[in-house]
Amino acid sequence: MDFALSALQQEWQDKAAAFAKEHLNDDILERDARAEFWREGWRRAAKFGAAGLPVPKEYGGQGLGLPETIATMEGLGYGSQDSGLIFAMNATLWTNTIPILLYGTEAQKKKWLPGLCDGTYIGANGASEPGAGSDIFSMTAPAVRDGDGWVINGEKTWITAGPVADVYVCYAVTDPTKSVLGISAFIIPRDAPGLRVVRTIPKMGVKTVPMGEIALENCRVGADALLGREGRGAEVFNCSMEWERGAILAATLGTMRRQLDRCCEYARSRKQFGQQISKFQAVSHRIARMKIRLDSCRPLVYRIGWLKAQGKDATTESAIAKYHVSESFVENSLDAVRVFGARGFVCENLVEKDLRDSIGSLIYSGTNEIQLNLVAKSLRLP
Repeated sequence: MDFALSALQQEWQDKAAAFAKEHLNDDILERDARAEFWREGWRRAAKFGAAGLPVPKEYGGQGLGLPETIATMEGLGYGSQDSGLIFAMNATLWTNTIPILLYGTEAQKKKWLPGLCDGTYIGANGASEPGAGSDIFSMTAPAVRDGDGWVINGEKTWITAGPVADVYVCYAVTDPTKSVLGISAFIIPRDAPGLRVVRTIPKMGVKTVPMGEIALENCRVGADALLGREGRGAEVFNCSMEWERGAILAATLGTMRRQLDRCCEYARSRKQFGQQISKFQAVSHRIARMKIRLDSCRPLVYRIGWLKAQGKDATTESAIAKYHVSESFVENSLDAVRVFGARGFVCENLVEKDLRDSIGSLIYSGTNEIQLNLVAKSLRLP
């Protein structure tokens, strides 16, 4: 497996980094302080092509493979300090756009994918419930047939971009007697009768994308809302998680690379006790460890792109990448704060923002403890 970037991958990564640096950093300090989602930035990124990178051109996308998509997301993460915006775009792509692309009918694809690709729609994933977090398939929200359609009830929480989303891929129990095989997936537009955004949930980091909770109160949808076959919801969800765990942290590689570059530049220019701080072993070793972590993360993420391009399963590899990249992101962010010292602690330098943003990576797309469970299962451990 050769993970050196191809000419096409390098081209997209370089274009993405340059685009993001110029167009996706407006007023980031102020927007982060206000926890404000930037719809204009969303449209700009979509116009660039980021929202539809792996979607075939016939549905409005760029028609790229997953390796090219990962390379592009790394470029976006390097160029933009608005990690909330980039995270929201990834969340929509992997948990909304991809499920519709892979499991949707031709009519569903034509109805939703062009708008998801051009920035008209923001997508969200309604899976977690207040009583079912990591134990995702213990959900209880029922979906009952009503004539040709369905009536869905229940609450969905921890929804990335939930308060601003235009369309949700939600999961509900269509046959409580069949356990996991009784769960189905539905495409639910924001204006569906009975769907209500309950609240926005304040959080520690990635503040520029809201997290929220929705209520489905006798929410009525047509037969065309069912995504995939009835009872196939667990498969749809697991597929989206495989793609998300493997690729959502591709942008994090870019962030970690930007952190490393900034720390090297600062260590060379900052002087203390009559010399550059890079000459102090405590500082240079800290930065060296940042480099080692980054270089160990990149092959794990790009391996997933290679596997999916070969049509192979990447469930275990996605769990490994998600665990290692997120843990490394937190450590590198903490090291960056330490390298910058007081300057790293204050908001204006944006170094502390990376640290706050990094903590969520330990939890979203399945906690790291869940990732360890998946790896252990692949080893046939009880």
